[in-house]
Amino acid sequence: MRTILHSGKIYQEKGKFCEALLIEDGVITKTGSSEKILMLYEDGTDIIDLMDSTVVPGFNDSHLHFYYHGVTMASVNVYGSTSVEEVIEKGRDYLRQHPHHSGYLWGRGWNQNQFVGEKRMLTKDDIDKISVDIPIVLGRACGHVAVCNSKALELANINESGIVEGGEILVGEDGLPNGLFTENAIDLLECLKPRLTVEDVKKQIEQIAKIANQRGITSVSTNDLHMGDENSKIIEQAYVQYASERPTVRINHQICYNTPEILKASVAKGFKSTDFLRYGPLKIFTDGSLGARTALMRTPYADDVSTRGIACMTPEQIDEYVQTATDLGMQVVAHAIGDGAMENVLNAYAKVIDLGKSLRHGIIHCQITDHDILQRMSDLDVLALVQPIFLHADLHIVEDRVGKQLASSSYAFKTMEDLGIHVSYGSDAPVEDFNVFEGIHCAVNRQDLMSYPSVGYNPKEKVDVFTAIDNYTVEGAYASFEEQQKGRLMTGHFADLIVLSDDIFTIPTQEIKELQVLKTMVHGVFV
Repeated sequence: MRTILHSGKIYQEKGKFCEALLIEDGVITKTGSSEKILMLYEDGTDIIDLMDSTVVPGFNDSHLHFYYHGVTMASVNVYGSTSVEEVIEKGRDYLRQHPHHSGYLWGRGWNQNQFVGEKRMLTKDDIDKISVDIPIVLGRACGHVAVCNSKALELANINESGIVEGGEILVGEDGLPNGLFTENAIDLLECLKPRLTVEDVKKQIEQIAKIANQRGITSVSTNDLHMGDENSKIIEQAYVQYASERPTVRINHQICYNTPEILKASVAKGFKSTDFLRYGPLKIFTDGSLGARTALMRTPYADDVSTRGIACMTPEQIDEYVQTATDLGMQVVAHAIGDGAMENVLNAYAKVIDLGKSLRHGIIHCQITDHDILQRMSDLDVLALVQPIFLHADLHIVEDRVGKQLASSSYAFKTMEDLGIHVSYGSDAPVEDFNVFEGIHCAVNRQDLMSYPSVGYNPKEKVDVFTAIDNYTVEGAYASFEEQQKGRLMTGHFADLIVLSDDIFTIPTQEIKELQVLKTMVHGVFV
């Protein structure tokens, strides 16, 4: 298949654009002026006039939970709720609209920090007002806290509090479980979920892929597989089937392994990768989230001195996983939000520095940092896989959580660039939506989605539009060792691109979050 795109403003790299592309069998083979490329016309070549539209590479979300974002969109959606009462009403509405629903009810999205009035966590007493007849579990937006109703506690056979390794079952004033679970303790509720089928999972992947394409996303690095769990085998099979049929999103798996032994066995068995399905790094979770105060800090939280957060892994466990993966020649990406968690991860990476640099070990989120942490990342050549959209919610709470001084050096996107750190952008969906333009807005303007504050939060950390686009494209490709194949609209790269509704490089930056994708091309085909 041969296609010529002409008369466009096609972004190639900072300061460099071309007008036209020749695409053959899904790969860009020539770039240049419209006059030059049109001279290469042959019988059977499709000619497409871009009509002066701006074209950028297809977006690459460097960290999200792709399948689970699809599940969330099809479940009880309590994102944006402004009160406990609204969460309850949304749950009741869902049951009214699905009268034949039975069994297990799951949802996600509440965030007590966004409540008007009483900013408290939900409890089982709240969720019981939705229903006491079926088990209900509602995850906080961050995914690091979940609340369930009394029926769920009963069916999961949880009737007392307890510290779970890397998590906690919380209690009420009566000393009994109040329905709140943090971090690893949430796994105790997994027994309530119905068994998955490959066909149902594949349909969910196909549906979320269509939405991703509408948003201009052509590649993702997704953390959906937890090797050692029965459901992950089914999810993996569904992805294999998806990639073998008519895929429109390139998948790179960031994989959790329940034990180092399972990691070794999986690597020994080998992985079969294609242009649309890759098995990438080991993913480890080392702490929680800022909003839930479960991110691991080096000192107590400024607004709750009773806690420093939760260590989901001990330093020794982190060391073991990092050393094992490095010995196997496998990249590692570690979830770390608090400065304590980041310190633990960097200490582990420093022990494998000889191989670690070539394996491109990385840290996902990198939120609460000081200059020393960022300098260590630079010195160790550790990748940063960050989510600018987190600023939308977190700029309102970060100073309260960690104090003004530490907040001033956090979410330090421009400093990361200045230190030469490889930075890629993503959404962590379903924690936040995977609307890339909203992410670019947060990176460039340092504002929430209501354009607050007017001058931007800690404005010295703003990045320019070119940097934001590169971090959503070629840097995401770099993080998965694919920068020679995708992320640029240059010769030899996949023809993955999007046509924009306006010129993102010249419009006022306040208008970026309103941009739309007119067309999305994947491997030379408009999807």
